[in-house]
Amino acid sequence: MAKKKTKNQPKKKQVNAENVIGLHSEVTDQPITQTLEVNYMPYAMSVNVSRAFPEIDGFKPSHRKLLYTMYKMGLLKGERQKSANIVGQTMKLNPHGDAAIYETMVRLATGNEALLAPFVESKGNFGKYYSGDLSYAASRYTEAKLSPISAEIFKDIDKDPVDFVDSYDGAMKEPRLLPTTFPNILVSANKGIGVAMASDICGFNLNEVCTATMHYLQDPDCDLLEYMPMPDFSTGGEIIYRREEMDRIYNTGLGSFQIRSRWRYLPDERIIEVYEIPYTTKTDIIIERIVKLAKEGKVREIADIRDETDLSGLRIAIDLKRGVDPELLMAKLFRSTTLQDSFSCNFNVLVDGYPRVMGVRQILQEWVAWRVDSTRRRMNFDLGKKSDRLHLLHGLEAILLDIDKAIAIIRNTKLEAEVVPNLMKGFGIDEVQAEFVAELKLRNINEEYILNRTKDIAKLEGDISELKEVLASEQKIKQVISDELVAVNKKHVTPRKTGLVEPGDIVEVSLEPEVEEYPVTMMLSRDGYLKKMTERVLRKATTLKYKDGDEPFIEFPSSNTHELLVFTDHRQVYKCKVAQFEDTKSAQLGSYLPTDLGMDPDESVTWVIDPEDYKADVLFVFENGRVARVALAGYETKTNRKRLKNAIYGGSKLLFATVLKEDRDLALVSSDQRLINFNTSLLKTKTTNSTQGVLAFTAKNGRIVTMVGTAEEFLGGTASVEKFRAASLPSSGSPMKETDMKSLFDLEE
Repeated sequence: MAKKKTKNQPKKKQVNAENVIGLHSEVTDQPITQTLEVNYMPYAMSVNVSRAFPEIDGFKPSHRKLLYTMYKMGLLKGERQKSANIVGQTMKLNPHGDAAIYETMVRLATGNEALLAPFVESKGNFGKYYSGDLSYAASRYTEAKLSPISAEIFKDIDKDPVDFVDSYDGAMKEPRLLPTTFPNILVSANKGIGVAMASDICGFNLNEVCTATMHYLQDPDCDLLEYMPMPDFSTGGEIIYRREEMDRIYNTGLGSFQIRSRWRYLPDERIIEVYEIPYTTKTDIIIERIVKLAKEGKVREIADIRDETDLSGLRIAIDLKRGVDPELLMAKLFRSTTLQDSFSCNFNVLVDGYPRVMGVRQILQEWVAWRVDSTRRRMNFDLGKKSDRLHLLHGLEAILLDIDKAIAIIRNTKLEAEVVPNLMKGFGIDEVQAEFVAELKLRNINEEYILNRTKDIAKLEGDISELKEVLASEQKIKQVISDELVAVNKKHVTPRKTGLVEPGDIVEVSLEPEVEEYPVTMMLSRDGYLKKMTERVLRKATTLKYKDGDEPFIEFPSSNTHELLVFTDHRQVYKCKVAQFEDTKSAQLGSYLPTDLGMDPDESVTWVIDPEDYKADVLFVFENGRVARVALAGYETKTNRKRLKNAIYGGSKLLFATVLKEDRDLALVSSDQRLINFNTSLLKTKTTNSTQGVLAFTAKNGRIVTMVGTAEEFLGGTASVEKFRAASLPSSGSPMKETDMKSLFDLEE
């Protein structure tokens, strides 16, 4: 009887493929959470742990497999071999294909110049890290071996300093980590992109790292910046040094800094020669950007540009036109191209199989802890070997007392299997010692040979005693590590390649085109059309053109070099420059602000002002009777942001706005024909742009403000306005009578 399916069992659908014989696929309904847990997460962790990020020795698995293969091939001391052969041998450990392995070798090679301390000594064309056009040759044309510094990453690897694990197919053993004698994790630049996380580690100078580590071993709280002040890159350049940026990177492992190219001017040839560029860019990208700027007319000083980079080094040649200041031109190119670029740090390192973002001090802490353990394992290995050797020599020493007795025991023993037991009984030695004595050649069973061998006993005893003493003290182990760092500094002197430039030494130039200064009159219509009128056009204009149904709304003086603040009904403010609008003729409608400023479809302009130097205040009057005085400084931005959100009170319609350079009287007229006249000194300046201000008119059902101006405008120049003056706000105002209103004669005026 067939087993009934339970409700909890996933449904399976059979999918038959016509072109596949004898093969059927199944579609299983599975909750997305289960799919993520069972399928996605293991893959993600595999990528992050086994591929993307470096470990505390400074290597990714691909680096480690390649270098260890070359070490086993004898390429540390032997002659170079074809890269294709090395790649083929590495495939025994790395199953990802020859192309990926060779790319790894290229990046580690001296010829590529991607690392400050390359581990592969190359011969042939390995390309250049800083050139996208100069690619590397095929592996069959190049040769390689391990560079001298590789001896430091394999030192005493045969003395059990690190764990060995099975290769992917179980056919070989490979080191879990490499026993580097220096913090390679900080020396070799590394970049990795994993799943949901990434790593970007900049390089530091080898000698500076070793020096800083030595001081850290003595004092974990030492100032690391004193000994390794900043990163170092294989491509050189100059770091724009800011202490606060470096402090953040050293403390957290996160942050960024700017790095710029190095260049020189050749006046005889009128050429700027760029010979070092930031590590984050390439020559072809820089040239492409400069050519684009030249085509757009933003850089007119350049006659020609050439990429003269070859295997001997980097060179970008820029031919200048006559009369060009090279300093100013380079300052402009630094601002607009990747000749100056930013390096974003993300020190994400695998520690005990888990990714951790750490600062430089934390990385040193983890490396020292790992190196202490590695050194202890190596010394325990030496201790065991020396102890075993000493034990054997003690057995050899025992037979020295009576060599003839030893010979007689061996000669008189009938069975081979009884030789060792008989020697044990005859001299009181153990089985290991007896086996060693029994294996001696007949020619070595003489007093001279035995005396020469046993001379090592005293030295071995001293070495063992010293090893035990060091192993008993972590501080002495750290001293051993420090001594190794001193040796690295002596053997591998690496001058710093990246220089330092102070922010104050940088020439600043403006990329903004020069704007001609002249007075203009700005006119805004009800529908949002803005006219920019010069004095000459205004003098000649008899009528101004508007769309049907549109009419003039606001008019104010300005300058072509000023900015405008455009307020909308969406509580937003748009910043724009007067110069971006073309001069308007009398027969033109002007610029339609909602389109030119990229407003939302249902958004409309409510007011426009000229803030000038942002030193004054702006006064807002809203339909609900509220007035607000806000500092214009709140609208000033260091960047070129065009839109400021929530930049005005949105509880009511904006009726009026004006710049207040000094206090003055202002009159409001309500819908119930009441007038209030007050001085703006009654209003305190607010720093919050979206403040609702204060209530000018006392609240009354249905009362709104209908007009804003001066009392003289509403009542006439001869009318008495004092009875409408408010000593404080809010105020109910006073009703406007016919006798207070402008006469017909006044209106005609």
